[in-house]
Amino acid sequence: MRRLPVYILLDTSGSMYGEPIEAVKNGVQILVSTLRSDPYALETAYLSVITFNSTAQQDVPLTELSSFQQPNLTASGCTALGGALSLLAQRADAEVTKTTAEQKGDWKPLVFIMTDGEPTDDLQKGLNDFNKRKWGVVVACAAGQGANTDTLKKITECVVQLDTADSATIKSFFKWVSASISTSSMKVEDGFGEVTGLSELPPPPPEVNIVV
Repeated sequence: MRRLPVYILLDTSGSMYGEPIEAVKNGVQILVSTLRSDPYALETAYLSVITFNSTAQQDVPLTELSSFQQPNLTASGCTALGGALSLLAQRADAEVTKTTAEQKGDWKPLVFIMTDGEPTDDLQKGLNDFNKRKWGVVVACAAGQGANTDTLKKITECVVQLDTADSATIKSFFKWVSASISTSSMKVEDGFGEVTGLSELPPPPPEVNIVV
């Protein structure tokens, strides 16, 4: 079976402490429970969570939805976004099945990145690793006004911004992410191929602004 890998990269730096990190935890919970009630997603979507603060770590390896265990997220330290992109490239190399002459591999991974600040490490090195791999839709989310959308535009064309990093807004973002994963699962399951851009995803809610 061809899987639809989904990598979620979450900023857990010190500035996310308090309401934002609690909202992200709830958001991940909502995301997983919503996708578990979708037969298409349950069939094809596999989820991984990578967090980044002073370093980047993979909290949940690529896992089918039914066995996904909620990671315990805490906020501290800096914002190693470059490290997170390098780790994502390494983990995708190890976890995503490639297409060969004998078999169809997995679909191209969907990537959702959420950060509320500027990278404090070498973003360019991470970008170099990231750009050597093939991805499906990559969405970068600037949570609140502290994140620089120009920096995120270096990673992907698909950048969205939340006006605030409060719980209602972050919850809306995660609901939209789960709807986007569902849409992608349905397309690949029904044989329509992969989602290639933001225009093919469900329109985001009012709290989530597309940066053009």
